[in-house]
Amino acid sequence: MTMIKLRSALVLPLVAALAAACSKTPEPTATTAPEPQATSKPAAPAQPAPAPNAPAAGGQQAAGAELAWDAPASFESAPNPNAMRKATYKIKRAAGDAEDAELSVSQAGGSVDANITRWVGQFSEKSGDAKRSELKVNDVKVTVVEVKGTFASGMPGMGATTPKPNYAMLGAIAEPPSGELWFFKLTGPEKTVTAARADFDKLVNSLRVK
Repeated sequence: MTMIKLRSALVLPLVAALAAACSKTPEPTATTAPEPQATSKPAAPAQPAPAPNAPAAGGQQAAGAELAWDAPASFESAPNPNAMRKATYKIKRAAGDAEDAELSVSQAGGSVDANITRWVGQFSEKSGDAKRSELKVNDVKVTVVEVKGTFASGMPGMGATTPKPNYAMLGAIAEPPSGELWFFKLTGPEKTVTAARADFDKLVNSLRVK
């Protein structure tokens, strides 16, 4: 009897200890730890849209229905005096000249030869023969004509004008693939036109089909 009580006294505390141990919450392990949240990278800033085609430095881009060109900065854009003009530029006078020069851009009928004959006919007392040359610029055929002398008339049908001695003209007739003629005519005092020759050539060499 005494032996049974002794065993009971030893067993009951052991069972109570085991029951308490089983009731404890298990410790978290490495496999039960929460995964770290991924951090998202900030969105890259939007890139600016590419700039449109720009004209040559210091110039201004212009275009008609089919043809485009770059006018040098020294050619100041001016209002067109009539509906036939596609563009008008003023070129400031050189030292010693009394007037500015003007470059007109227009379209008209007739052949290349007929228009050159008309242009040359606007000059009397020519200082030498008119010069003519041809070149190809970006699939555009161009005929260039030069004449110096006394400028006698302007647009047909405008009546008599005061003859202007010591004048010059640089003209370019452009023929794009369509065959429609474009006229670039620089007229003014000889010194001013001569000084503008390099910029006139730049404009001619920028001609291109749109």
